[in-house]
Order: sequence, then structure tokens, then C-alpha cells
Amino acid sequence: MRIIGNDPSVPRQTQEVASGTLPNGKPVVVNADGTVSVVETIPDSASTGVAFNSGQIDFATIAFDSNANKVVIVYVDAGNSSYGTAIVGTVSGTSITFGSEVVFKAATISYVAMTFDSNSNKMVIAYRDNTNSGRGTAIVGTVSGTSISFGSAVVFDSSSDAYYEAITFDSNLNKIVIAYALPFQTVSKAIVGTVSGTSISFGSPVTFNSNDTGWPALVFDTSNNKVVIAYRDDGDSNKGKAKVGTVSGTSISFGSEVEINSGNTRKIGASFDSSSNKVVIVYRDGGNSNYGTAIVGTVSGTSISFGSEIVYQSNYCNENKCTFNSSANKTIVSYYDTVSPASGKIIVGTVSGNSISFGTAVTYEANSVNAAVPVYDSSADRVVVAYNHTGVNGEYTVFITGSANLTSENYIGIARSGAASGAGAIIDTQGAIADNLSGLTAGQSYYVQTDGTLGTTAGDPSVFAGTAVSATKLIVKG
Repeated sequence: MRIIGNDPSVPRQTQEVASGTLPNGKPVVVNADGTVSVVETIPDSASTGVAFNSGQIDFATIAFDSNANKVVIVYVDAGNSSYGTAIVGTVSGTSITFGSEVVFKAATISYVAMTFDSNSNKMVIAYRDNTNSGRGTAIVGTVSGTSISFGSAVVFDSSSDAYYEAITFDSNLNKIVIAYALPFQTVSKAIVGTVSGTSISFGSPVTFNSNDTGWPALVFDTSNNKVVIAYRDDGDSNKGKAKVGTVSGTSISFGSEVEINSGNTRKIGASFDSSSNKVVIVYRDGGNSNYGTAIVGTVSGTSISFGSEIVYQSNYCNENKCTFNSSANKTIVSYYDTVSPASGKIIVGTVSGNSISFGTAVTYEANSVNAAVPVYDSSADRVVVAYNHTGVNGEYTVFITGSANLTSENYIGIARSGAASGAGAIIDTQGAIADNLSGLTAGQSYYVQTDGTLGTTAGDPSVFAGTAVSATKLIVKG
């Protein structure tokens, strides 16, 4: 940073290279590379859907391998005899490059779920094996470069017709937890698995609900080292319920059932906010016009309590799923807005206390979608949604979570001269009088807002801009 002039009676200024267009009279921040930019909030954005499979797919799911820094998409390839198929992707900017598709089950499967075991650095896939009496089955995958290889499939429940498989990883005990329903036995169970090499072994199934359940969602609370399961209780008017699970050895026990929603609760998703240590559950609320709804849960011991329900989409919503962006500390919800025009959307939620607030939804697919699941790629700092573009093909979108470039430390002053990107710009810095403003009140303190305006109350972060001495003049950081 180069200060122009040494005379203390001369306004303090610096001339720097602008990164992006720098308007006259706007608050300015210095970037890590020494360039300067106008204070602004970059909006949320999503790329146009791009195909990773040329035909129809079903039951798409996605997980992030934090060891290989790859995303893995798993799906039922309807264009290839409904075989279980996986593909490895490398995220760069707003696009993904993929390796070749790998078939892990050359037979018809359904209800696919996947998680990453960060202890063994393996992907674990759970699914219903339609060609083996619908038994619940799991398989372990190893990512190498741009491909993935698999061990042998393992049946985790020999009962017929296992549905709605859901899965999560207990990073405290390094265990896999799978939940599933056995509707013909009118019972729902969970089971604990241990990965060893390219295989997985299981303990005995444990009943978490003595009724059939639909759309269970599993998430691991890393603050309390508990598994949270959310589900639709088919034996109690299809109400939304939740339980807290505690893994011990190769088994799991559950606390008391807690009601989430009294209406018909469907298409459930869950994620854990590691910033606020809260569980976020999203779903379609059949008791409220099937609106897209979210609720925040707090785990305590073997139970969970909830705040109030928050509607994020006042339309009939399907495919409600969520993931947590740990860089922005935001919950990212993807869903299908079925109301004309039908479209796939993404919305950003911010947890505060026992509640969550949402921004404006971004449309990523202006057509119907299903099996849309998001994951956060912490290496690329992007959220990737894998989905089925209904009747067309398997596609993905890369979502960029909007952010403000203002921090508590990088504000340097007010632009005295406008500048094009790459040109030199003169900035009034601390102690200077910026005299190219308007609408100020003399004697009033002003704070920089994240959208680049000046306000009389502190924003977040709190950044003091200076004190006004007239309607057009501000003593910078005065």
C-alpha cells in the first residue's frame, strides 16, 4: 500500500490496483493479493445442469471423499438395465470432470444411500437388492484417481424387502450406521457396520420404530457424538418423528421418540451444522399444503428438542435434502418446486439459536427433477447437486454460496476516484476526509454494511467507516 504525501495536513490517500470495477465514493477493502475491491456481497449462484449420464437415472445420491478430494455419484442406471453405477468427479470452478462409469451391481437395485468413512477412506453404499428378494445390502468402494473400485457385497439384513435405506458415518467410533424399513414386517431397524479393507461387517439389527417408516434421514452430531434419525411414522398418522441414537461397539440404542411435525411428513433430509452444533431437518409438510419446511434440533443426552417450523418454499415441494457448507457456515437445501413452472431449486439457510432463516432460492433446473441430493466439497468450496432431469438424463449443478468480501479487518477507506478493473484507484484512507458522499448526517457515526452501503448501525461484521462532518463528508475511520 503506497501512501501519497507525508504532510499530516494533506488528506491520507493510497493508490492501488482495482480488482473489479471500483465505483467512486464507495467503501473499499484490500484483498489478500494487495489489490482493492468495492465492498459487496456476491449472490448465490448455480451452474446450468450438465449431464454425467446420457440416459434416465433413479435414486441418485452423492458423497464427498475428503481424502481424494473427489465427489462420487451413485445411481440406478435405467439406461443400462437399472444396474447400480458409480462415477467419480473432480470439481473445478463451476464444472466437474468425470472418470468412467463403474458398475458395482450388475442387477436391478433401488433405494441407494452412500456415506464416506473418513477413518478407512472408503465410500460405503447401502441399497435394496431387488434381485435378491429385496434384501438390504452394502458394498465398500475405494476411490483412486478418477475411478472407484469395489469389494464384495454384504447382506446386512436377510429379511426380504428392505426399503428406504439411509446411511451416516459415526466419526467418533468410526462406525457406519444404516437405517431401513421392513414394511411387510411392519418394523423399522438400524444396524452398525465396521469397514475393514474393502469389506464391511455388521452387528445385529436394532428396532428404532415398531411401525413401518418412510424416508428416514440419518445424520451424525459431531458435538454430542450421537446419531439422529428423522422419519415418517406410518403407524402414527404419518407424523414426522426423530430419535437420538448412541453407538456402542457394533450396536446402537435409541432414546425416546420426539415429534417433529404432526402432518404427513415426506421427502425428509437432514444435516449437521457444526458451527452452531444443531441438526437441521427439512421435509414436505403434508399438514401445511405440502410446503418445503425446515426445523432446527438440539441434541441433549439421548433426546432432541426442536424450535419452530420454518417454511422455505410456499409451494408443493419434493426431494427435500440438505448439506452443510462449513466454510460459509450455511445450510444448503435443494428441492423440487412442483408448482408451474416446475423447477429444481437451491436455497441457503442460516441457523441462529433454535431457528433458521433463508435467503432467496436459486433455480438450477427449469424442469422437473427427482433424486436431487447435495453435498459440500470442502476442497473446491462448492456444493454439488446430483439429480435426475426427469425423462432426460442424470445431471449435476455446481452451487456457489454467496458471501460478503467484508471482514472485520480489511476495510481501508472510501474510493476517491472510480477505476476499471486492473487500473489504479485512489482511496481516502484513515484520517482523510472523503467528500464525495451524500445523504449523511453531521456528527453521526457510520458503519460499513456488507452490501457496500453506509449505515448508522453496525452490521456483521461490525466495521466502523467513520464520522460524518457534513452531508457529503466523512472522516474516514475517524
